[in-house]
Amino acid sequence: MENLKNEFLVKGKSTHRVKLFKKDFILLVIGQIISLFGNAILRLALPLYILDKSGSAALFGIISASAFLPMVIISPIGGILADRINKQRIMVALDLFTAALTLGAIILNSLFNTVILVVIMLMMLYSIQAAYNPSVQASLPLLFQKEQLVSANAVVNLITSLSSLLGPVIGGILYGTYGLSYVLVVSCVCFAFSAVLELFMRIPHTPRKDGGSIWSIVKNDMKHSSYFILKEKPIMTRVIMLVFFFNMFLSSMIIIGLPVIITQILGMSSQLYGASQGVLASGGLIGGVAAGLFGKRLKIKYAYLLMLACSLATIPMGIALMLQVSPLASYFVIVIMGALIMINSTLFNIQMLVFVQGNTPVEIVGKVISFLMAIVTSAQPIGQAIYGMLYQQFYTEPWLVVLGTSLIATVISFFSKRIFSRIN
Repeated sequence: MENLKNEFLVKGKSTHRVKLFKKDFILLVIGQIISLFGNAILRLALPLYILDKSGSAALFGIISASAFLPMVIISPIGGILADRINKQRIMVALDLFTAALTLGAIILNSLFNTVILVVIMLMMLYSIQAAYNPSVQASLPLLFQKEQLVSANAVVNLITSLSSLLGPVIGGILYGTYGLSYVLVVSCVCFAFSAVLELFMRIPHTPRKDGGSIWSIVKNDMKHSSYFILKEKPIMTRVIMLVFFFNMFLSSMIIIGLPVIITQILGMSSQLYGASQGVLASGGLIGGVAAGLFGKRLKIKYAYLLMLACSLATIPMGIALMLQVSPLASYFVIVIMGALIMINSTLFNIQMLVFVQGNTPVEIVGKVISFLMAIVTSAQPIGQAIYGMLYQQFYTEPWLVVLGTSLIATVISFFSKRIFSRIN
């Protein structure tokens, strides 16, 4: 344990070792754990509610895609806010707003109990997340030196995975046993408590005085971000387009496929689906720990291998479904391979974040990250709508969808080798 702790004490430019877990970072981490836990149980229960009520994979895909659309639009604005407004205030305000939103959903759900309410709630959750994440990510370069960013990002990824590990398991139990209302209540308490904790956090902030209306500021900042990405760092454009297509195929196949395959095709319970999400999150947890321990050994020119590992891990999933082995055996194969995908994708995501943070001026890092996230996220609604229809069309032969996606993702992985080899 002492050795693990020492890995998170990062060498600075001087000879002494710089402590990673300072007061403000600890508060940020604890607030994230609680807030993300509330978010995780909601994001498990709400889609399951839609799938249970509709029973249609195609409708489930379209609704999931619609929920992602506001996130694509809000994400760049969230980055602009993160660069101009005190990041601590953004986090507090958004957690309080989410608590109020969840409280409103509790009241309305007891009155209406409609799928439309759940769809609106999902859209709002993704929008808030899109505005929230850039503030967290843009805070790290202000709290740490460049050489500490890998470890700091690893910790943030670690607590994200920890919340995602516990959230779906508990969310599945709550939803399967008590229904949606109990999930909403627990989430509301989490968001409110997180906001209170974040009140005591201090993140360095230098006010920026720009003239003009908010729309002119947004326009200028978007122009600045796009110019930086396209002209000053064109390699970012190539990398982000790779991630876009990888997301559109592999990520969408898993996001839509897992609930459809596990609950509808294999006939498993909501509790087992929640457990599967917990196991997948444990893969993210392991990936976050690995990034913290071996961060300096990770070379971005080998990032394509992580993409390839994710692609190949889907093959056993497809084979299990093709051979029509027992539902429980298929379930275990899908869950184990899903965890391996999460380990590699977490390592890949941390590498990409560090690459962007380390090559972007601190005063624009928030809007550049959010601009890139908006591009990547825009792949999700397209992919989810497509895969919802594919799973509906090939409901009795889902292995065709899984193995077809594996082939496409493998081709993208090999193609990415040439691009990553050009990054120093």
